Amino acid sequence: MKQSNARERPAPWRVHFFQRHPADDPAHLAPALEFLRTCPTKIEAMIVAVVKAVADAPPPAFSGGGKWEAMHGDMSGFYEVRVDGPKRRHYRLFCILERDGAAVGLGGPSIVLLTGKQKPFMTVLSAKDYADVKALGAEYRKRIPRSVML
Repeated sequence: MKQSNARERPAPWRVHFFQRHPADDPAHLAPALEFLRTCPTKIEAMIVAVVKAVADAPPPAFSGGGKWEAMHGDMSGFYEVRVDGPKRRHYRLFCILERDGAAVGLGGPSIVLLTGKQKPFMTVLSAKDYADVKALGAEYRKRIPRSVML
């Protein structure tokens, strides 16, 4: 039997789009997907590339490099992908990590893409913007199995 001294790399995490439950949104929207569709093609590709890199690392080992950040304070428990775009716009995709995703119907550890926002250069999102993200997070977490796109 061949022995290896190399550390085994953890399996990549799954990636899911949160999909609103019909009881909460009759249109059954997936806010993160809707956000990505509004982004310029290059920005969308960059955001997807960051999410893929985080999932492949996976998250506990991913260093971030300013593109993937854990949020703090009232937004603790959320993560954001940060990409800067044309005309000095900032694009933010908000995510939730499900380390025990199998227990909530996700099939294993998962990154859940929740929603996104964009803002002008050198500005901050409003308290309402952050409240909207938190409300979607609460809506997502209230159901088991979790409501995600299949």
